[in-house]
Amino acid sequence: MTIADRKIAARRLTDAKRVIIKVGSSLLVDAEKGRLNRAWLESLAADIARLRRRGQEVILVSSGAIALGRRHLKLAAGKLRLEESQAAAAVGQIRLAHAYKELLDVHDITVAQVLLTLGDTEQRRRYLNARGTLNTLLSLGAVPVINENDTVATAEIRYGDNDRLAARVAQMVGADCLVLLSDIDGLYTANPHDHPEAQFIARVLEISPEIEAMAGGVSSSMGSGGMQTKIAAAKIAVGAGCHLCIAKGAEQHPLKRIEDGARATWFVPSSTPVATRKQWIAGTLKPAGAIAVDEGAVRALMDGKSLLPAGVTRAVGRFERGDTVSIVGPDGAEVARGICAYSDSDAARIIGRKSAEIEKVLGFRGRDELVHRDDLVLLKA
Repeated sequence: MTIADRKIAARRLTDAKRVIIKVGSSLLVDAEKGRLNRAWLESLAADIARLRRRGQEVILVSSGAIALGRRHLKLAAGKLRLEESQAAAAVGQIRLAHAYKELLDVHDITVAQVLLTLGDTEQRRRYLNARGTLNTLLSLGAVPVINENDTVATAEIRYGDNDRLAARVAQMVGADCLVLLSDIDGLYTANPHDHPEAQFIARVLEISPEIEAMAGGVSSSMGSGGMQTKIAAAKIAVGAGCHLCIAKGAEQHPLKRIEDGARATWFVPSSTPVATRKQWIAGTLKPAGAIAVDEGAVRALMDGKSLLPAGVTRAVGRFERGDTVSIVGPDGAEVARGICAYSDSDAARIIGRKSAEIEKVLGFRGRDELVHRDDLVLLKA
């Protein structure tokens, strides 16, 4: 693949509306001194600022807390015990967050720290809360900086690597592009450190058993990931309609280098995040309940609008916030299916009301829409 071809491939990054950038420990922290690689981080901040000026939304998933904290606690080199890792994370995370804040402040970018555990992406209520927080931060112009909450996560309830965490975040927020900045420039047919004859793979359209077999073990002494975790991340991201890029991040301005044609491996999905999400909604075998709507609401849905409480006549069945429900017209026929923003009991209380009345009725300010158009798929034209 020529540089021109790689620049064309990089349009998946430049054209993306929502971008996730994962940064590994080996890029952020000097392995010998245990100190932040400040010059490199300044160049990454400049890259992020450029994306923001283009109108792109950015989320950072950053490792480095443990690597930074262990030096300050004077922990010996080598593998740490769980309690030592948690202590190092507690010390290092505050330094990591401060560094991001300081360097992005230069570009008038607000930084938000978000610490997640496995349960925040696996348990429905926590997943919805995390997604809502991230979407709100992005809508307000902030850059969320995410890390696994290593201070409290145990071996049984943790990801253990930020590659898969980044992919789950991409899936959660419907990102268009996920960039894994690594100490290697992409996927090879074998580990290039052990096999100099290994061939570079520029594009992956299907994650086959052969592709998975090409992944080796952990290559960095600083991080916990490796090509295996990156392939696992790619499966999650591609399944959510998100492009994933594995690129070498050690040089300054790593995102600009990708755009300028630096070598990288691209995993290409077959659909967009929105299309994938709507396919999943439409494919729900058994909706949790149903919402009956009037003829005016049916027309609004057909025109691409969200479902507001004012057009609802009744709620049927038991469902919770985040469940998929059927939307049926006056004749009883299912016209759409979507993810409801309220439980059946709350929905019953706001039926027929204007959105401005929701807070007064329920005692809290929820979404204006019962089912947002991004969470809704029409089943008849």
